[in-house]
Amino acid sequence: MYKIAKTAFRNRNSIVASLFYSLHHSRSIYSRSKPERRRMVDKDDKEVTRVLFCGPHFPASFNFTREYLQPYPFIQADVVHLRDVPEVIKNYNICVVMSMQLDSNVISRASKMKLIMQYGVGLEGVDIDAATKHGIKVARIPSEGTGNAASCSEMAIYLMLGLLKKQNEMQISVQSRLLGEPTGGTLLGKTVFILGYGNIGMELAKRLRPFGSRVIATKRSWPDSINDSESGLVDEKGSHEDIYTFAGKADIVVVCLRLNKETAEIVNKKFISSMKKGALLINIARGRLINYESTYQNLESGHLGGLGTDVAWSEPFDPNDPILKFKNVIITPHVAGVTEYSYRSMAKVVGDVAIQLHRGLPFTGIEFVN
Repeated sequence: MYKIAKTAFRNRNSIVASLFYSLHHSRSIYSRSKPERRRMVDKDDKEVTRVLFCGPHFPASFNFTREYLQPYPFIQADVVHLRDVPEVIKNYNICVVMSMQLDSNVISRASKMKLIMQYGVGLEGVDIDAATKHGIKVARIPSEGTGNAASCSEMAIYLMLGLLKKQNEMQISVQSRLLGEPTGGTLLGKTVFILGYGNIGMELAKRLRPFGSRVIATKRSWPDSINDSESGLVDEKGSHEDIYTFAGKADIVVVCLRLNKETAEIVNKKFISSMKKGALLINIARGRLINYESTYQNLESGHLGGLGTDVAWSEPFDPNDPILKFKNVIITPHVAGVTEYSYRSMAKVVGDVAIQLHRGLPFTGIEFVN
């Protein structure tokens, strides 16, 4: 990992230069008119491998990837607004989906596409069957090799501490010139339920140990063999059938699942009702894993002690959403995995994959799902 980070960082002489470069390119791609963009993708058609980044969100992904690819003029990376993707996708060989919904209609237009990939692990927006039908491979970047899992687990800690220490109420105290209030809580002695013990869950368990927390976790299937360092991270292991029982034991529930048909709204009325009164709910995975109405109602009744979420039911999040009226709600803008370390690491993966495609080499650093 040190070599990856070192390679990625040495392309810029200073943070200021990197920021100037990122801002310059972010502005320049959006300032192009549609005819200019078409001319851009029509030149040297057989000599350039083209990478499409979908949409204006998560700008560091494009900026860092383009920076990494500077020494490779035969790779062209563009960011295109979501509304324009269906029109231009036919010109590209690789699509980095970001927050785009790639349905069968859009995928059917991708006549030159060889690979659809995510800048991370979530592929719920991609119609994988349609991509397979059109001969397009679909892949994610595994979280354990890039620092993404570690970054997400740190955000979970941040949200837990923010709720325990009553972050929003502390700001009110500062504004009101009050000292010694509110009275907060600690992670010491708390039971934390990790719902979905994958790479992020494991990184979270590692970080909870020094806080003196008790860790319980569920996973659809636990491996028969697990090394001693990993087995010592979890005090009690359970399967999917145990989620309601575990919810009742926990002071804090952290949702770390991938979103699919089976997990959508898994944290529903039944689940939240199974939780202890006053327990905290943390979500660093996907917004639609949690039922909005049940969450709102249980915050209002006081059964749910607090909500800390880095993801929303509809993104970008509505700043006027009524759920924000509660003092015990902390929402962050889907930045759990958005750290310079993880994003430069993933930029290297995307860049290397583009180079490998151009040169006809096997792909490395990604995990295929079809």
